[in-house]
Amino acid sequence: MNAQEEIDYSDIAPYDDSIFQQKMATLVKDPGFLHAVNYTMPKEDVPALVEDLLKIDNMYDFQHQVMFPFLEMLAKTTTSGISLGGVKHYNPALNYVFITNHRDIVLDASFLNLAFMRRGMPTSEVAIGNNLLVFDWINDLVRLNKSFIVKRNTGLREGLMAAKKLSSYIHHAILDKHESVWIAQREGRAKDSSDHTQESLIKMLAMAGEGNFMDRVKEINLMPVSISYEYDPNDYLKAKEFLMKRRDPDFKKSQRDDLFSMETGLLHNKGKVHFQLTPRINQKIDQLGIFGDNNTAARYVGCLVDQAIHRSYEIFPINYIAFDMLHNCERFRSKYSKEQLEETKEYFESQLDKTEIPDLRPDERDFMLEMMLTMYANPLKNKLKTLLGGME
Repeated sequence: MNAQEEIDYSDIAPYDDSIFQQKMATLVKDPGFLHAVNYTMPKEDVPALVEDLLKIDNMYDFQHQVMFPFLEMLAKTTTSGISLGGVKHYNPALNYVFITNHRDIVLDASFLNLAFMRRGMPTSEVAIGNNLLVFDWINDLVRLNKSFIVKRNTGLREGLMAAKKLSSYIHHAILDKHESVWIAQREGRAKDSSDHTQESLIKMLAMAGEGNFMDRVKEINLMPVSISYEYDPNDYLKAKEFLMKRRDPDFKKSQRDDLFSMETGLLHNKGKVHFQLTPRINQKIDQLGIFGDNNTAARYVGCLVDQAIHRSYEIFPINYIAFDMLHNCERFRSKYSKEQLEETKEYFESQLDKTEIPDLRPDERDFMLEMMLTMYANPLKNKLKTLLGGME
């Protein structure tokens, strides 16, 4: 029996099937949940959905009978297709921690699980920050849908205890429950789309487990997964936030802003979406050897994750165009047509028009365009650096 099994994870773990129907019965009566459902589907279809939900008594059926068709509908209406590469690196006999860059608050893990379900592969449990669980019904919904909770915004002592418990739960999920896990490489999205793993995340993952630091990381089979969205529906909101922070360094987004970002990412066009699985990093960890201190070890593990993600980006015409526009050059001119260039320029202008900032000066609009170009150019820049061994 592993030590992890002696810990009570009931405050953070996905809901057990034994209480599934009880939690679902509470959820479908919640006014907030019903409001959200009414927003996403015709009102007359809601009673039938509620009836169907009350018949489901386990998470597997919920994911495959309800979430799968919902995500397929979302993929059909808001993307130009979702693709999955690198499946040869996936061994069904193993369970993994899929560690990914972070593009969309809700859909990164959801669309990856959709890609798995399409292939008959098991879905992963999903790490979700409690800062997003602004209502009780959202907490219930995500935990009915195979998510576990990352406690944030705690005091120092509570934060350390929460990190130890989270690490223990992730090792327990892999080793005892035989479930794979999804986690983003950093807390929150990289607003400029330059993706880098937080050392603190790697240290958290290595808190639990057996052996030295590297042994504990290897125990959970870290598999970097590279996520590429052709379009980011939130690009103009991120550009606006950059400007607000330039105007006022103390600017903070409101909870309403966060909810609007989630809604925008969920419901608007993302173009093509690609997930690229890469080999688990255990072999490369063995090549690194043992480090004298955990900070250095965590930094090197983070670099391995970053290199795998950067190398595996899918690069779209918009990324090449943004690079050339940003640097006022034609380095990648062969990668896009004149029509694509004009369409992309129009796209950037139409996104900037959505910012609706009063008293916006021309130089501030130029600044937001520069930020938007940077977001789309950075995946290409990071891929070039990794492929060319640190050179651009």
